Amino acid sequence: MGPATRYLDITEPFLLYRGEKLPGLRLAWECWGKLDQKKSNAILIFTGLSPGAHAASSERDPEPGWWEEMIGPGKPIDTDRFFVLCVNSLGSCMGTTGPASINPETGKPWRLSFPELAIEDLARATRLVVEHLEIEKLHAVIGPSMGGLTAMAWLKLFPMSAERVALISTACSATPFAIAIRSLQREAIVTDRNFKNGQYTEDDWPEVGMRLARKLGMITYRSAKEWSQRFGRRRQDYFPATLFGMRFEVESYLETHARKFVGQFDPCCYLYLSRAMDLFDACDSDESLKALFARSFTGHALVLGVETDILFPLQQQQDLARALESTGSEVSYHALPSVQGHDAFLVDFERFGPPIAEWLE
Repeated sequence: MGPATRYLDITEPFLLYRGEKLPGLRLAWECWGKLDQKKSNAILIFTGLSPGAHAASSERDPEPGWWEEMIGPGKPIDTDRFFVLCVNSLGSCMGTTGPASINPETGKPWRLSFPELAIEDLARATRLVVEHLEIEKLHAVIGPSMGGLTAMAWLKLFPMSAERVALISTACSATPFAIAIRSLQREAIVTDRNFKNGQYTEDDWPEVGMRLARKLGMITYRSAKEWSQRFGRRRQDYFPATLFGMRFEVESYLETHARKFVGQFDPCCYLYLSRAMDLFDACDSDESLKALFARSFTGHALVLGVETDILFPLQQQQDLARALESTGSEVSYHALPSVQGHDAFLVDFERFGPPIAEWLE
């Protein structure tokens, strides 16, 4: 972790949403800007599945963050005005307790003995950092992708705790298509001969499974339209050709991203967070989405979606915007014409920056 990462250690047991508990936990978090006297200018950012708390650079850590173009002085999420907080998700391997952490009872990594995770657990764990900072009400909660699921779990568990909410390229629950893709990704990992029911080692990492899982992911994160424009049918000479592949540029693009990911993310953490995304349903109680928002939020909501997103299709953001509007909240909804698919919020800042800046004005 970078020098800007701070940690909150909880020593008492943490009860999980599905009834099991952790003996304690560590939460990794970073912040930018300053809290005002009333602690009323805090913005909480939830992450997607794989990023850590390092969303932007700072004096303590000049390394660019995963949302570098969005957070900072004079940027859309302006740290001259706001105190911005990003907490690494429970279950991740980026500093917060997860399946890759050491189980204090055995002295070994939890791996598959880690209790089942729900998205609600991510929201409740994050709440501990917010309480530690003595912030009673957030100016805004921002959730892209899996972070949007966590933002909805936050509203569900802590009604009226934010004045504004931004739901970006997300949904109240996963489509059958998204579930099918993630199911295949998990199967690729657990059937890797090195997975060994979670007993893999640093020397025998389930690399093939992780590479295939990442490639499947990349196929759903971007769009066919973008790839036609970027790669066409151009040949590649970066990697040696394989028996039935590695002839085209698009193949070398997938391979490059897959190799980068393999060493960065723990397989069991990936499995647990991926399954938590599939199981999440903002309306898993008997209330409708409209009823959920009616009891949990009255403020200015921003809903952003991308026309080429196949993982969280635009219809899902339209449903969120309609449900929020029906409760009388002020809603800014934008269907952005980016060709960069689900990943657009991480790369297409020209389109994502202005609506976010306007919503925070």
